[in-house]
Amino acid sequence: MDFEISIEKVKNSRILEFDTENIGFGKIFSDHMFVSDWNGEEWTNHRIIPYGPFTLSPATSAIHYGQSIFEGMKAFGSTKNDHDVLMFRPEENAKRLNRSAKRMAMPEIPEDLFLAGISKLLDIDRNWVPRTEGGSLYIRPFMFATDDFIGVKPSNHYTFAIFCCPVGPYYNKPLRVKVEEEYSRAAPGGVGFTKSAGNYAASMYPTALAQAEGYDQVLWTDSATHKLVEETGTTNFFAVFGNTIVTPELTDTLLAGTTRESVILSLRSMGYQVEERKLPIQELKDSLAAGTLSELFITGTAATLINIDGFGHNGEYFSVITQGNQNISTQVKTFLDDIKLERTADTQGWIIRI
Repeated sequence: MDFEISIEKVKNSRILEFDTENIGFGKIFSDHMFVSDWNGEEWTNHRIIPYGPFTLSPATSAIHYGQSIFEGMKAFGSTKNDHDVLMFRPEENAKRLNRSAKRMAMPEIPEDLFLAGISKLLDIDRNWVPRTEGGSLYIRPFMFATDDFIGVKPSNHYTFAIFCCPVGPYYNKPLRVKVEEEYSRAAPGGVGFTKSAGNYAASMYPTALAQAEGYDQVLWTDSATHKLVEETGTTNFFAVFGNTIVTPELTDTLLAGTTRESVILSLRSMGYQVEERKLPIQELKDSLAAGTLSELFITGTAATLINIDGFGHNGEYFSVITQGNQNISTQVKTFLDDIKLERTADTQGWIIRI
C-alpha cells in the first residue's frame, strides 16, 4: 500500500553537532521525525517534519492514564556501500507494537505505514547513521493518547511518531545483576508482554535500590514465587550449560524480544541446542557449583548482547564470568553483527536495505 507522506526538511542541519568519536546513547537526535495522527477512524496526516517538541494540553490523556507504548530498533551502515542503510527485522517491531496497542486499547498501525514511515525517515537522515565500530542509529517508534479529556476511558485520538538518535554501545562491560525477590515487574494477566511506558516506570525504583548496592541491573523473577528467572530491566536472559543454551519461556509476563528470537534462531542454525523453559535461580546456583554453568548473557535492541559478570542472591554474589568463558555468546554476537553490517550473506532474509 502506498501512503502519501508530506516532507518538511530542516533549514539548517544539526549534524555538525554529532561527534562520531563520542556518541553516547540517547543524547542527540537526528534532524527529522515521522508523525501520523489517529482521528478516531483512521491514521491521517502522515508527515516528516523537523525534530522538535509537541504541543500538548495539560489534560492530554496519555499523561494521566498511561496509554503510551513504544518500540526500539536499530539501523546500521553497510560495510559494502557507504551510502546504504540497513534495517534489521523491522517487521517484527511493527508486529510487537501492534500487540502492545491491542492490549492497551489503542489503534493498531498498518505494518506498511510503519515501514514506510521509517524507510522515508532513514532515507532523509541517512547521514546520521554512524559508521564507527559499535555505532548504529537507534530508532524509536512510539504512540500515545492525545484526547484533551479527563476521564478513565480509551482515548479517541492518538499520535504515532518516530525519531532517531545515533548511539554507541548501551553497556560497555559485563553486568552485575541482583536477583529481585521483593518487587515484581509483571504478573499473569497484566501488561508485562507489552512495551508500555508504565512497565519501565515501575522498574526504576527497584533498579535504583540494586544500583545503590553496587549492581548494574535487576534480574526479575516470577511474581508468584520469586524463584524463576524472567528477564532483566531492559533485556532477555540466557544461560549456557555446556553446549545447551536455556532462556526463560515466553509468557504474558515477558517481553518477546526480537534480538532474543534472532539469537535463538542463530544458535540453532549453528548446531546448538536451545531450550525455552522455566529456569529456576537455584538451577543457576547448583550448576555454577557443579561447574556446568559457563556463561550468562542478555539480549536486547539497545544492549544487543552483553555478558553477565555474576548475580547476587540472598546476600551472596555468584561470579560466573570468572568460572567459564564467553565462547558461545561471542560466536552468536559476531554472527548477528556480520549480518547487520553486511559483512556476510543474509541467509535469513532479516535485512531491509534503504
